[in-house]
Amino acid sequence: MKIALAHDWLNQMGGAENVLETMVGMFPDAPVFTTIYAPDLMPAEYRTWRIITSWLNRAPGIHRHHQPYLPLYPAAVRSLDVRGFDVILSNKSGFIHGLNTGSDQLHLCYCLAPTRYVWDYGSYARREQLGRVADIVLSPVIAALRRWDFSAAQRVDRFCAISTDIQQRIKKYYRRDSIIIHPPVDTDRFQPVPHPAEDYYFIVSRLIPYKRIDLAVKAFSEMGKRLIITGDGRDRAALEAIAGETVEFTGRLPWDDVARLMANARAFIFPGYEDFGITPVEAQAAGRPVIAFGAGGALDTVVEGETGVFFREQSVESLMDAVQRFEAMRFDPMHIRRHAETFSTPRFERQLRDWIASVALT
Repeated sequence: MKIALAHDWLNQMGGAENVLETMVGMFPDAPVFTTIYAPDLMPAEYRTWRIITSWLNRAPGIHRHHQPYLPLYPAAVRSLDVRGFDVILSNKSGFIHGLNTGSDQLHLCYCLAPTRYVWDYGSYARREQLGRVADIVLSPVIAALRRWDFSAAQRVDRFCAISTDIQQRIKKYYRRDSIIIHPPVDTDRFQPVPHPAEDYYFIVSRLIPYKRIDLAVKAFSEMGKRLIITGDGRDRAALEAIAGETVEFTGRLPWDDVARLMANARAFIFPGYEDFGITPVEAQAAGRPVIAFGAGGALDTVVEGETGVFFREQSVESLMDAVQRFEAMRFDPMHIRRHAETFSTPRFERQLRDWIASVALT
């Protein structure tokens, strides 16, 4: 089969790009179709790929500020010429599932999320701190994009979701069934240690509002327990301003340092609502239990009482209660590690190949 890959945009790194890198490794001869590509903002290895962009790639300033061009993405996606390929595998969180494919082609969509700012615009607007004027201007645009997005989803031959939460949203918004294949996690770069060396809890995250790092800062400051936070973002100054003496901010660190901090922590703290969430799996690969908000992808990756503990409300009090419950429990690092290995990259590659083959042969 002649396979093409499709990805929404290539101007920033995140979980979607980690998935794409694995797909490119699986299908090195497949071109990558995308709306925009900023070589200077992406890893150097991407320059060895065959990347095909849309006309939107020439828009002024789009590589660093792509959000203002939001209404143009559907047309840009439709303009991508994917003729001549038997299978199109789209890695979608935005509009790339709207590719113009023929009846003789198989379009398989690996869905990271139904387009967030279309179906959950209220949360997106609050997160990005959009004002009332923006709401008034964007409301008819969002309504039109929602209609287009739904229509585009009906042209996809098969959907695959990254988590149970995303599977439910695909059903709710697109009225389509899907299977679940969890994203690849590089579990090999994390290893357990027999006994944690220090008494601290750990977070590694971008410091932005929806990650809810504020809950952890307030909770651990109030409890007087040590919390190390690795990462950076626009919320850092505000978080440091409310942090007590037991909360430490390291900024960004090399991966070796992150792995060491992960492996020696008492537990990893995950207070946000994520579609999947790779860092809790990485923590478990290091043999460490996770204290997570009990929603979204964490429900797929953390086993309560075996590999971690949930708190059910995004509140300081609920998180503090979970920490207290956690400290009265015991966890087996090797059991936690074995659970994490079920989310490994080889497992993802095997399941994705099997899915493609099974659909192609039906």
